[in-house]
Parts: sequence; structure tokens; C-alpha cells
Amino acid sequence: MTTPDKTKAPLVRKTYSPAQRAELEAPRSIVEPSKTASDNADFHEKLAKIAGYQAVSAVFNRDPHRVIRLYFDEKMKKSVGNFCTQMAKMQRPYRLVDESELQKISGTVLHGGVVAAVVPRTVPDFDIEDAKVWAQSGQALVILDGIGNPHNLGAIARTLAYFGLKYLLISDHPAQAGLSDAAHRVAEGGLEYLEVYRVLGSAKVCKRLREYYRVVGTSLGARAVELEKLPSDPRPLALVLGNEEHGVPYETLEACDATVLIPGAGRVQSLNVSATAAILIHQMAAKRPAISAKTTSHSAADSRQGPHRQRRHPSADGTDKR
Repeated sequence: MTTPDKTKAPLVRKTYSPAQRAELEAPRSIVEPSKTASDNADFHEKLAKIAGYQAVSAVFNRDPHRVIRLYFDEKMKKSVGNFCTQMAKMQRPYRLVDESELQKISGTVLHGGVVAAVVPRTVPDFDIEDAKVWAQSGQALVILDGIGNPHNLGAIARTLAYFGLKYLLISDHPAQAGLSDAAHRVAEGGLEYLEVYRVLGSAKVCKRLREYYRVVGTSLGARAVELEKLPSDPRPLALVLGNEEHGVPYETLEACDATVLIPGAGRVQSLNVSATAAILIHQMAAKRPAISAKTTSHSAADSRQGPHRQRRHPSADGTDKR
């Protein structure tokens, strides 16, 4: 007769809530750390949350391996079927969640029914040697020097992608917004098609850029002229846009070849910065050599998200005043 081993703890069957069971049964990420629960929580917190079908679709099209988790609601279940297939192939979790949980995950009510938790993009420092190569192929670029509203950054990125421009420089100005969740959402996938670099010292960089680019800043000052009235120049354009309230910093404007404005009827002082950017980028796109990238209108996306806000200082960056 066998004597029971009283040193062993009795077997206890653990129970799980529906949410916990769904998490356990979901495929595990091949990238996500699995050391401890706290490690996983920290990792998940560092992921960027990209919301909206167009933005999420762009990530899957351009760099699907950045997507670590995918969340969607009932109304988007059919639309994200292809995304789920890709997630399953990568052995990464995807979940159908309710409205309140999706809002919590995304941090906004404007999530569009689908959210991807992705590894954030790195923004490398700008190298003037890269600009030399870009200029040789006639590629225009845009520099944001103090754009503080991430919605404005996203709207400008969307415009750049729409017109087929690909280079965006963001400054080290203390007010400058970065590639936040909000910027990605408003960009409607546009940021995925851009090469984004960080500029250290805008005025200094603008001076160096002038060897390869015609650098123009936006301003309402007396010296500003319409972009189309600038004298002919073989260099491609580099457009500098500044802070919503104060415009392009004085030192940066002084480093530009010229300052430009968009004439209006005089009833309001200026346009918001993303509207200014859209008009000027359209003009820049018309001047550059033909490009191979095809830019087509996404009708649903275009009607959903319009340009977002900005303006300039009368004597500094005059094209936008909030």
C-alpha cells in the first residue's frame, strides 16, 4: 500500500476570465519578450499605436514585421481579414475587441475600428551628404522647424506622400512634434512612404543645404514673394515651415535663400500651416522632375481627414497663425 506524500501541495485547477483565456489562446509573438509579465508590459507600452484602416494598411504594405499586435472591432472584422492572415503567418496575436477596449488601447475615440501596436520607427540624424544625392535627382524636401501640433505634422506628411515627395526633415526645436500616434493617424499612412530625418540646428543645416538646394522659408514679411515668382534656379526646392504661433525662427529665416507667402484676400491674417504646406507642396511637386512613385487618390481616406491647423508669425513665418 502506497503512503500519500504529504509534502506535496494539493493540485489546484486555475480558472481564467474570458479575456485572460482569449489572451492565452492567441498565437504568441515571435518578437515579443516572454521573460516576465512586467517585461512584457513595458515592451507593450513602448509600442506605437497606429489607428485607422488606411494607416494600418500602409504599415502592413510597407513593413509588416513592425506589427506586434493587432486589435479590431466587429464592424472591421471582414476588412482586416488579410491583416489577420499576415499576423497568423508571423505567429503574432490579433484580437477582436469591443469599442471601449479599442478606445483604451488606442487612446482615442478616433481609432477607425482597427489599431496596430507596432515597433516605433527610428528617426536618424540628417546627413548633408544624403541631400547632395537627393538634389542630383531633383528631389524636393520639406523641413519642419518647430511644428508643435502632431496633427499638423501628420497632415503635412499626408500631403507629401500624396504628391509623391519623400523627404521630410524635423528639427530639434524644443516645440517640434515627433512621429506620435496622433501624427500617424492623421497622416492616413503617409508617414510610411516618407524618409524622415532629424535636423540638429536648423539654421546651420539650411546654410549648408544652399549648396545643393534653393532653401525657402514661409513668412508674411515685406521681403516675401509668391513661390511661382521666384527667379529661375537649377537647384531643387527645400521648403521650411515653422511653429504655429511664432513661425520659422528668425535665425533659420536668415539662413534661407528667400522667403515666400501665399497671397490672400486680406480678411484673415494667414492660413493654418498644414493648408499652407499643401498649397506650396503642390507647387513644388509641379516643378520637380517626373517621379516613378504613383500617387493616387484614396477617396475614402481623403474625405475623412482634412488638413489640420496652423499659421505663421507676420514677421517670421507668416503663413500661419492659430
